[in-house]
Parts: sequence; structure tokens; C-alpha cells
Amino acid sequence: FHNIPNIAALVSRTDFFQKHSSVLLRVKLNVKKHLRERNTVPKLFAKSVKKYGDKTALIFEGTGEKWSFKELDEYSNRVANLLLQRGFKEGDVIALFMENRSQYVGLWLGMAKIGVEAALINFNLRLEALVHCVNISSAKAVVFGSELTDAMCEVHSSMGKTVKLFCSGEWDPKRVPEGTEHLEPLLEATSTNQPSQPDRSFTDRLFYIYTSGTTGMPKAAIVVHSRYYRMAALVYYGFRMKSEDVLYDCLPLYHSAGTSLNTGFSTPSSYIVQYIGEICRYLLNQPKKDTEHQHKVRMALGNGLRQSIWEEFTTRFNVPQIAEFYGATECNCSLGNFDNKTGACGFNSRILPFFYPIRLVKVNEETMELIRGPDGVCIPCGPGEPGQLVGRIIQNDPLRRFDGYVNQSATNKKVAHDVFKKGDSAYLSGDVLVMDDYGYMYFKDRTGDTFRWKGENVSTTEVEGTLSRLLDMKDVVVYGVEVPGAEGKAGMAAIADPEHSTDLVKFSRDLEKALPPYARPVFLRFLPEVNKTGTFKFQKTDMRREGFDPNVISDKLYFLDCTKGQYVELNVELHRSIVSGKQKL
Repeated sequence: FHNIPNIAALVSRTDFFQKHSSVLLRVKLNVKKHLRERNTVPKLFAKSVKKYGDKTALIFEGTGEKWSFKELDEYSNRVANLLLQRGFKEGDVIALFMENRSQYVGLWLGMAKIGVEAALINFNLRLEALVHCVNISSAKAVVFGSELTDAMCEVHSSMGKTVKLFCSGEWDPKRVPEGTEHLEPLLEATSTNQPSQPDRSFTDRLFYIYTSGTTGMPKAAIVVHSRYYRMAALVYYGFRMKSEDVLYDCLPLYHSAGTSLNTGFSTPSSYIVQYIGEICRYLLNQPKKDTEHQHKVRMALGNGLRQSIWEEFTTRFNVPQIAEFYGATECNCSLGNFDNKTGACGFNSRILPFFYPIRLVKVNEETMELIRGPDGVCIPCGPGEPGQLVGRIIQNDPLRRFDGYVNQSATNKKVAHDVFKKGDSAYLSGDVLVMDDYGYMYFKDRTGDTFRWKGENVSTTEVEGTLSRLLDMKDVVVYGVEVPGAEGKAGMAAIADPEHSTDLVKFSRDLEKALPPYARPVFLRFLPEVNKTGTFKFQKTDMRREGFDPNVISDKLYFLDCTKGQYVELNVELHRSIVSGKQKL
């Protein structure tokens, strides 16, 4: 009889599999229908305009400005007609470089109506990285916000002379680069009539979204119309959204999580808030207020909520449902936690795994090299075994295709062969997940975020979560650094502490209780702030390269002296002893 609860749990999981599979089946059938009808995002949007015309489509919180579906449609028509007048044609690329505003959506939608593809550029980029993003997209024009005029002036001379510039927002002809045109007067003088649309298909390119650039220059990921629809539809149907929901998006619109449109609403009865990365931790770090429960938020939608703060977040802010999902912009192995399972980022059936051909496969967690069996095929992971998430590629199936990046060599690096069986191809996510007995998936690490020390694999994601909790939710970045003569990499934590408030004695004591010896950082680096991407991912490349050398680093450094059981200041002399091998780790 002691097995009965397990049987009951299995039955409930089977019920969830049926719901999960029905969502996938619904999206798949819809995609096939749109393929058959040669639909595109603009054509689908036209149906929404017909249905919801005068309903509010967008609210810009910064100004309180509201746009109906009809107004968004007319604005995007002006954009399309203006670009046609200026000689832009199907297949051309125009870069969008601006902070969030309602016009952002209207601009890329207007481009899509005439087959022009938008390159959605991170507005935090400057100099070399900004030029790189414009150039790799082969953009023939850049539409930039007036708030980014200085950034454009810095790179104007590095871009091709044929690249046209349009400025949106406040106009000061003395500040903008030479040859720049003011966008708003041009649009006001342009017709709102529907432009003639080219014969585009559901698998044609819609726009480009750039990877965050945590390990190098950003890559331009290709988003086709069917992929955009699939991302939105899986979230909409999987998390049972309603047309009266209002989606509050504080994320940048150049990010894939920020580009989906609502289905229309009038008087909102409920809100959905969107999060990514560390936003939930930032909220927990704020002083408590009496108003925290005075809201109509029924769901928080996003990815990257650490399991260590999941329940604390939902309890403190009274959020009934966490709609956690997994999925990079370009991946073909998206996951969704459709039934509010604490800590999980998704689910895939262990009963019928072929229904959605994704898998966790064994890898060397330090190098991420695939481990293969005697037959040369990758070895699948069992429950509890960490592995890299992969998705089988079937190019004629919109749910399984992989469109990759503008750069073909970057695309090739994300594809492996002989993964599920001989002769196949699969997308490599670069992320390590763990699956439980029922099929729930839990995020563990990103590529390069695991290192080996004292014969053990150290998960930087897990250590970061623990340290941040011990340090009152401070920003913490954990990475491995090489120490001459030592095998593996020693853990190092960079901690944002501008006020120098960390009690190192207490921190050392807390660490002993919270982490095993091999996972405790050997080195600490205190700095005013840690560099993050526009989507709140920590940038570790430079810090890894700088290591723990006080000759290179001006920030305060500390070393875990195992003889004293606490951290001591790392000066040039101690560094020399560590490097020479005199000081034991």
C-alpha cells in the first residue's frame, strides 16, 4: 500500500501530460493551417484589427498613452508606405535602436507588412558592439530614438555611407549625425491606407533578435513568422491566458520575451506581469510595503526564477501562479511549466517522449562535449542526471525547424548529428537541465557555467543563488579561475557591494552551513556593481580573464584561508605565494 501515493501522483502527471500534449497539438494544427493559407504575422494582425478594432492594444506606462488596434494598424501602415516611397523593398533590413515606446511595435510591424525585416538592437550597446550588430544584419537604415543620439554620433563614421538614418522623438538637428531625417513629420505626411503586401509565407523571415552577448559579440538570431506565432501561441494556450488579461511588460522590446502582442482588452479584470533573470530577486530586495498585496496580478510570466526564492516571491507578493518557461530566441526545444510546479521550467512526457522530440543527453559538464555510446549516438540521461537539452531538427516541421543565425558558422556550432539516432540532426541548447521521475525539467546551468574543483562539479547558478540569499539579495557572479599547479578551477565570487557592508566573518560562518567545501568560493572580489546584459544576465568573460591578480584588479580581493577558516585580504605577496604553490588552497 505504500506505493499508492506514487500511483496517484503518476495518474495526476498523466492527466497533466494530456493537457500538455493538447496544447502542443493545438499549436501544431494552427501552424499547419497558417502554413497552408500562407499567413504571416501582419495578416494575422489584420484579423485582430477586424475583431478588436477600437479595443486597447498598447498602453505606454511612461506617458499613459493608449493605442487601439486600429491606431496601431494605421501607424504601421504609415511606416510601410513611407518605406515604400523611400525605395525599401522585400528582403531589406532596417535596424531599430531605441528605448521602449508604443512606436517600436508599430515600426517593426509596418516593416513586416512590406517584407522589410527589422533588426532589433539592444539599446544598451555602444561603439564596437553597436557597429557589429548593424553590420552583421546588413541593415540599409537605422531608426534610432532621440535619447540615443549620442550613441549614434559615436558610431556614425564607422557605418557604411549608404546607411540611412531616421530619428524618432525630440528633434535637434544640431545634435544628430549628418544626413539624419526626423521620422515623425515624414510619417504624418504619409497615407494610412493598407500597403500592397508581398507574397510572403509563414516560414519567411520576420525580424532578427540578438543573443545577449554573455560570451562574446551578440549573434543575430533569425525569427521567422511561424516561430513568432509559435512562441506566442504556446504561452497563450499553455498558460490559459484570456483576452481580458493585461500583460505588463517591463522588459526591453528588443528581447524575444517582449515582442508579443496582446489579444485585446477593454476593462482589465486581471494582470499578468513579465519577468526575466534577476527581476524577482530585485523585487525581494526592496523594503516591504503594505501595498504589496493590493493588486490584480494573477500570474507572473517569464524565465530564470531561481528555485531558491520561488516560494518566497509568490508568498510575499501574493502571486497565485508562476508561468515559468524555457526557450532561447532561436531554440526548437521550448518548455513550459503549465501547472505551477515549484522550481520547474517545463515538462516532457516520459511515457511518450517521441511526442515532443527533445531530450537531455550526457555531456562533460566542464567542456559540454557530448558523451556518446559505442554506436556513436548520444546517451540519454535518466531522472536526476544532469544533461544538455537538445531538440531534434526537422526543417519541414515549423515546430521542429532551426533557423539559426545570420552567420552560418555560428549556426553550425549549434547543430550536432547522430544525437537521437544515426543520421539525424539536433539543436544544442548549451544549457544543462535535470529531469525528475515524472518528466518535470529543472534548469541547472548554462554552457561554461560549470567548473570542476576538488574532483567535484560546481554549478555556478546554484552557488550564485545561495550566496545572493546569504548576502541579502546582492548581485553575485560566480565563475572558475585557473590557479597554477592546481587541478580544475577554483571558485571565485564577484559581489556588488558599493557600501562595503558585507560582514566577512559572519559570511564565512554562513557559508560553512550552506555549501560543501568544494563549492565555497576560494576568492572573493568586491566591486561597485557587476556588468549585466540588457536582459539581466551576468557578463563573466572579462572577470574570468582577470582572475584573482591584484596587479590587474583594483577592486578589493579576498582569499579563503583554510587554516583560519575565514577570508583574508588578498595582496600582492599572498598572490605570489598562491601562484608559486607555497600557500595551500
